Amino acid sequence: MHIPDGYLGPLTYIPLFVIMIPIWLYAGYRVQKDLRSKQVPYLALAAAFSFVIMMFNVPIPDGSSGHAVGSALVAIVLGPWAAIVSTSVALVIQCFIFGDGGVTALGANCFNMGVVIPVSAYVVYKLISGKSDLTSIRRLAAAAVAAWFGLTLAAGVAGTEMGLQPILEHDASGLPLYMPYGLGLTVPAMVLSHAFFFSIVEALVTVLAFAYITRFNPTIIWDYKKFVKSQGENKPTATTA
Repeated sequence: MHIPDGYLGPLTYIPLFVIMIPIWLYAGYRVQKDLRSKQVPYLALAAAFSFVIMMFNVPIPDGSSGHAVGSALVAIVLGPWAAIVSTSVALVIQCFIFGDGGVTALGANCFNMGVVIPVSAYVVYKLISGKSDLTSIRRLAAAAVAAWFGLTLAAGVAGTEMGLQPILEHDASGLPLYMPYGLGLTVPAMVLSHAFFFSIVEALVTVLAFAYITRFNPTIIWDYKKFVKSQGENKPTATTA
């Protein structure tokens, strides 16, 4: 999933940097506004969790690499804005210290893994879980499907960005200047490898961790108070004889 330097041309990586700047600023503002003091240490743990799980990556032919990310779990537990911040921090460290992901592609990598995954996963999770109980099977299934969908969608976005390079960036004779493979190769390579393996790993990790948190420490979930309040409002009120 980490796109290295030389895969994307400036017509792709510059706009993605520009898109990410206001997202980073607003995500930082929302984290300061929404997260309670009790949840702040978990934000650092979330960044460490994303950092470690992304280090186990496997090269993908005609693509970049495949791995779980963990940002869907962070989005469900600490909120999508916290997931954007924690995943971006992990990606910046991996880029500048470990050389995992290109400097020019940092905006694209942060957009794919730090925005597409948590935002799409959180929307899917909320749609499927509805007003179900926090420890219900439906909510666990929602977390699993959300994680699978978010990572697979991000893989498709990354494959599309790379596959567009022969169209966007080529010399006068038509030779590609950056990624030479087109959409017909990059998108299937990224989507299929993630849909049938890495996204399943992401779903398993997410549902196991989410089940543990909801069972033993549900109060760290960022909208826990709102959830408890809605559950109380949904309970039938006692009627007097």
